Amino acid sequence: MQDPREEEQVGLSAVVPTPIGAPATATKFTDDTEVAVRQLGQLELVWIRFRRHRLAMFGAVVISLLILMAILAPVISPESFSNWNFFASNVPPRLAFPWQHGWRYIMGSDVNGHSILMWITYGARISLAVGVFSAILATGLGIVIGGIAGYFGGWTDTIIMRVTDVFLTLPFLPIIILLSYYVSGGSWELIVVIFGVFGWPGPARLIRSYYLSYRNQEFTEAARAVGVSDVRIIFRHILPNALSPVIVSATLAVASYIVSEAAIDYLGVGIRSPNVSWGLALSNAQNYFGIGNWWWATFPGLFILITVLSFNFLGDGLRDALDVRSRGE
Repeated sequence: MQDPREEEQVGLSAVVPTPIGAPATATKFTDDTEVAVRQLGQLELVWIRFRRHRLAMFGAVVISLLILMAILAPVISPESFSNWNFFASNVPPRLAFPWQHGWRYIMGSDVNGHSILMWITYGARISLAVGVFSAILATGLGIVIGGIAGYFGGWTDTIIMRVTDVFLTLPFLPIIILLSYYVSGGSWELIVVIFGVFGWPGPARLIRSYYLSYRNQEFTEAARAVGVSDVRIIFRHILPNALSPVIVSATLAVASYIVSEAAIDYLGVGIRSPNVSWGLALSNAQNYFGIGNWWWATFPGLFILITVLSFNFLGDGLRDALDVRSRGE
């Protein structure tokens, strides 16, 4: 006679399904099943939400290609502003002219013999550098000024915010034009400083609003209770919690500064030769566009448009990915 315990074991093992892909001999009853669960980190969650945003992924890929193009400018366009071919002046876009130059004149050339490809590749260096470094400088100043105002409050906050209001009332573009003409001397580094000095009020007001809400939170009070300095609380405890909107704001600001740099270049008060930028290419083309030389302005303008759209797409994707309200999705 069979042992009842063996019958019970056989009956229980019969209802346990065999795992997919496991051998038939692996079917065995176990009292408990262990399920391994790995908790995703914050960066992994941000990346998962970011890659769902297709336009943001497109913008990130385009920006990466533009940066790579700027780095490899001497390889893509062997000529520079000081090394050009006068005999190939005013060439319309074509695959090869003359044949030994290959794709160098695929976008045509200007009246001085500079290929438009040279304006695009080398111009990406200055245009992207002005946009990125201006955003970094303005955001950095905004974090320091807005963080101090929001953390200390009182008269400190009042004085800083009144100065901020004065800067916000100033007409940005006319002041940038005047300073660029009389101060910058065509140097893109000084243009970055001008943009940063007059671009901090927006990030400062944004960061101040977050510091006002975080300065009395429990983690801030606990840090004060154990003797942590104010500087450490501002930059090590509160800042990481307010950094997400600042990153989004800085990304969107890059596009704004690229357009501003192109505007002052077009007016003739920004970047000057022998430096090369997309805005300077548009400035040189403005007197010839009406007589049929459409390629002089079309390609630099197209790259400005693509770059600005890409940074805007990237900023929108970062805003959705860093949104704390979507962490449960």
